[in-house]
Amino acid sequence: MPVRKEASGRRSVQAEAEVPGSPEEVWRAIATGPGISSWFVPSEVEEREGGTTVSHFGPGTSMDSVSTITAWDPPCRFAAESPEDMGPGTPTVATEWIVEAQSGGTCVVRVVHSWFASTDDWDNQLEGHTHGWVVFFRILRLYLSHFRGQPCTAFQLMSAGPAPHAKTWGALVDPLGLAGAAEGQRVRTADGAPPLAGVVERVGPSEFPELLLRLEEPAPGIAHMFALPMAGQIFLPIRIYLYGDQAPAAAARAEPSWQAWMAERFPAP
Repeated sequence: MPVRKEASGRRSVQAEAEVPGSPEEVWRAIATGPGISSWFVPSEVEEREGGTTVSHFGPGTSMDSVSTITAWDPPCRFAAESPEDMGPGTPTVATEWIVEAQSGGTCVVRVVHSWFASTDDWDNQLEGHTHGWVVFFRILRLYLSHFRGQPCTAFQLMSAGPAPHAKTWGALVDPLGLAGAAEGQRVRTADGAPPLAGVVERVGPSEFPELLLRLEEPAPGIAHMFALPMAGQIFLPIRIYLYGDQAPAAAARAEPSWQAWMAERFPAP
C-alpha cells in the first residue's frame, strides 16, 4: 500500500475491506463510540460535524489520539483531522471513512489518510497505519459476522521482551498451549494459563506472528495477539473483546488473571 503523491504536495494511503452488514449497521460499527470500541480500541465519538473523537491506545492521555470531525454524512462518509497526531511538528493528518453498499448484504469500508508534505519523512509511518488497518479490519469482519450490535466489554494488555521476535512470541504462545495452532482448529489454553477456548480464525506468518481467535470462553468474543518489533524490543499486545450481557462479569474475572500471568512471564524492567 504505497503512498500516493500528488503535485499539490498532498500524500495519501488507504486500506479497505468488504464486511457483512447493511450500511446502517456498518456505520454504527465505525462511527459510534460503542461500535468502534467493539473491534478497535476504547473510543468516544461526538456524532456531528465539529465533534471530537478520542481513541485510547493505552493508559494515560499520552497514548490518546484526538481528532476533530470535519464532515459527517451518515451512513456513507465522515472525515476528521488530527493535528500533530504523529508527534510534535508533524503534519495534520486528515482521515476519511467511506461506507459503500454492495450486493449480497455486504459493504466496503475504506479509510484514507492524507497529509501535505514536501518530504518523505512521514511516509513509512503512515504506510504502517494502513497495515494496521488491514489487521483491525479482520477483527471488524469477525465482529460483524458473529457479534453485530451486541454490547461489548473489552480489555487490552501489553508486555515486551527482547529480540528476536520468534523467541519472545514463543515465550507467550508456548505456555498458553497455543504454539502450532492452525486455522479452523478448536483450541483451549493450557492448565495454569488464563482460560480461553474457541476457534482459530487466523494464524500470521512467521515473520509477522499473530493469532486471532473467536472465543467461546470466558464468554463469546474475540481474542487477538501479535508480536510487534519496536524500539529494539518485541511488544506483545493482547486485545480481548467479550460480547453479551455476561461480558462485564467475565471480563472482570479474566483481566486480573491475564495481568498477573503476563507480569510473571514478562516482568517490567
